[in-house]
Amino acid sequence: MQIFGFSIGGKGKKLAQEVEQRLPSFAAPVDDDGASTVSNAVGHFGTFIDLDGAARTESELISRYRETAKYPDCDTAIEEVCSEAIATEDDEEVVKLNLDDVPLSKNIRGIIEEEFDEILNLLDFDSRAHDIFRRYYVDGRVYYHKLFDPKNPGAGIQELRYVDPRKIKKVREVEKKKDETTGVEIYTKVIDYFVYSENGFSRNNGYTAPNNTAQGIKIAPEAITYVTSGLIDLDRNIVLGHLDKAIKPTNMLRMAEDSMLIYRMARAPERRVFYVDVGNLPNNKAEQYLKNIMNRFRTKIVYDASTGEMQDDRKHMSMMEDFWLPRREGGQGTQVDTLEGAQNLGVVDDINYYQTKLYNALNVPVSRMQGGNPLNFGRQMEVTRDELKFAKFISRLRRKFSEVFDDLLKTQLVLKGVITPEDWDEAIKPKIKYVFASDIYWAEAKEIENLRNRVEILTELDPYIGVYYSKEWVRKNVLKQSDEEIDEIDSQIEAEREVMASDAEFVGQLAAAKEMPTMQAQADVQTDQQMNMMNAQAKTDMAMQKQAAALASSQPAKKKPSKK
Repeated sequence: MQIFGFSIGGKGKKLAQEVEQRLPSFAAPVDDDGASTVSNAVGHFGTFIDLDGAARTESELISRYRETAKYPDCDTAIEEVCSEAIATEDDEEVVKLNLDDVPLSKNIRGIIEEEFDEILNLLDFDSRAHDIFRRYYVDGRVYYHKLFDPKNPGAGIQELRYVDPRKIKKVREVEKKKDETTGVEIYTKVIDYFVYSENGFSRNNGYTAPNNTAQGIKIAPEAITYVTSGLIDLDRNIVLGHLDKAIKPTNMLRMAEDSMLIYRMARAPERRVFYVDVGNLPNNKAEQYLKNIMNRFRTKIVYDASTGEMQDDRKHMSMMEDFWLPRREGGQGTQVDTLEGAQNLGVVDDINYYQTKLYNALNVPVSRMQGGNPLNFGRQMEVTRDELKFAKFISRLRRKFSEVFDDLLKTQLVLKGVITPEDWDEAIKPKIKYVFASDIYWAEAKEIENLRNRVEILTELDPYIGVYYSKEWVRKNVLKQSDEEIDEIDSQIEAEREVMASDAEFVGQLAAAKEMPTMQAQADVQTDQQMNMMNAQAKTDMAMQKQAAALASSQPAKKKPSKK
């Protein structure tokens, strides 16, 4: 059987699906992925595939899950789970990539983020995230076929095609040999691949094989993205879905509702009982007489709403009609009584019990499904235990579903030569994180509350910063800032400082400009004062000169001595 698809590996290496056992063991490897075991019988030609019951049972389970999901109460609970796990807001991405802890350069991180966006575009995740997650949640598994251009594999994945899980099956082929020393059969080789059949799988004389073909299509594991719910029936090696626990409660609830409806239809109306006196008539004549009385008094006219006509249905007897009983001579004679209808028809405790049992099976808090419970938009520091369990359940679902992104992103990066498979397994996969969007209000309320607590702790730690704690430690462990956020905030602070400095310089120049008229006025005042002082001094000097002149003119002139 030829391998369809592609494998990741260099030249001279074995196909990735052929993995030699690292250590000899007497136990077959188990990955909890529901793969069916295939054994190569030594000394025989061909391959014996033991899929007895597994493939057909899984197909029946998936069909049953889908049928169960159509029931209204179950569908409401499923929608609650999917809406909580996938929050689609207009101004927020459904899922984001967090590479803060990945030991790679910023350039490589940028490339990885671009390829992740490309994966989301191939899945059309922004538009179909809810449908994809619901399909995974209901079926308990999801398969995608990764298509690429064989002539140009470096272009990466070109298309992702969904595969019905009822038509594909993962197979694990193992080889074993007998140890020469102990005589124990040891598993030495493991080969994983997928088998696809267009018509699904069925039993054939105790063996399981694809319909209408001897072997089906054998597909390399790197060509298929396969993620399960993580729930395994270890007795039958079958992957179970999260709806497996809800099948029985759903059937019980359906039967209880149907029986309640039948009881109400049969016992709710009041009926009349006619005791007809038939005297001493023989049985056959008494019966005929009773029928004549029935036909004489019974009139059943039916209105046909589709045609607007009246129809006479006298010859049809229904459970809603009256009772006619013969009575022999010597009794009380003809009598008409009334049978009361059923009582306590408004009691639906059994229905509520089965609904609660269904919601508990799906891990959905009953308070979310009961109408009339208002939302609390205030500050609330306490949550119920059921809400806490539900939040953890949603977190596990998201983490398991994120394996779809892991496999697709790894394939994309390896095909484009950005990283090697070893780099992904050792450095990237353990550190990569996927951040899903949450409900807008509750996310904001939680973020505000966390920020308030961090600021309070930061205020208390302020005297110890630089003594026992560094600023970087406080920013990462108290404020929970990532490396990118730290760089971004530092650049914003530096830019704001430059703006503030330029603003301060401008304010200084403005203040100086405002002060210039005041200084000029002061100079003018001083000049005026000096002029006034000079004028006053000049007037004083002139007055003194006039006074001196007047004094000089008032004194007699001195005689000059005569010359002898």
